[in-house]
Amino acid sequence: MMKPVAVGLIGAGPWAEMAHAPMLRKSPHTQLAGVWARRPEAAARLGAPVFERVEELFEVCEAVAFSVPPAVQAELGILAARAGKALLLEKPLAGSVDDAQRLADAVGEAGVASQMVLTMRYAAQTRTFLARCGEIEPFGGHAANISDALIQIDSPWRRERGALLDVGPHVIDLLDAALGRVVGVRAHGDPLGWTGLLLEHEGGGVSEASLCMSAVGDLPPSSFAVYGRRGNAVLLPWDDDPFEAIAAEFAQTVRRGGGHPLDAAHGLRLQKIIAEAESQLS
Repeated sequence: MMKPVAVGLIGAGPWAEMAHAPMLRKSPHTQLAGVWARRPEAAARLGAPVFERVEELFEVCEAVAFSVPPAVQAELGILAARAGKALLLEKPLAGSVDDAQRLADAVGEAGVASQMVLTMRYAAQTRTFLARCGEIEPFGGHAANISDALIQIDSPWRRERGALLDVGPHVIDLLDAALGRVVGVRAHGDPLGWTGLLLEHEGGGVSEASLCMSAVGDLPPSSFAVYGRRGNAVLLPWDDDPFEAIAAEFAQTVRRGGGHPLDAAHGLRLQKIIAEAESQLS
């Protein structure tokens, strides 16, 4: 087994405490080397040394994981890339296309590895689903991601931008992987209410997505279905922990110096699709 990758964590909010820190501590492929956050008292709960300056964190790690709002990720991700650190990035890549472009450019110029935490892509059921999509000559599909997150979560950027920026990267990415590269989008609705997307895919496929984070009551799980000339594919509910795969793949990405398909350049492409959809809703 290769030596665990020393990863510094930026951010100490609920998602860092629930997902990132436990993943980096538990995986045999990673070591949580330290934490930097704007609230040191929150960082102290994550079970790793706390650093007052982000530059001090960079000195003790070879990679950096981010659990901060999109605009902050873009700002500090550029600093980490210029410091020569590999990046484990949350979605969306940034708060705007311009910032996403700056971050992707910084990653490319520094020659550092990057990988996006598009959680659904790492589940075993998703990989089975995508393998099936590759067999059926897909031409159409649909997805729905409905939740009460805007009611339950205290997150200013989510409450301002809504479902399109938050769950949009997950849904667009998976339909993109299932049906072919997204080359066009048409949007309608309201990001803070109900948003509908019509996606046009390279090769002629078409898919539809419904996004909402303001629903109440008993809600169905996310759903994805793809239809083709040789059958259909339906994404089954997860029964594994995708974070184990995220940590393992990130360690491999760091050790080989990059090459992950869900890199910062991919995150930039998703950001451009979302920005085009947002412009149609404004």
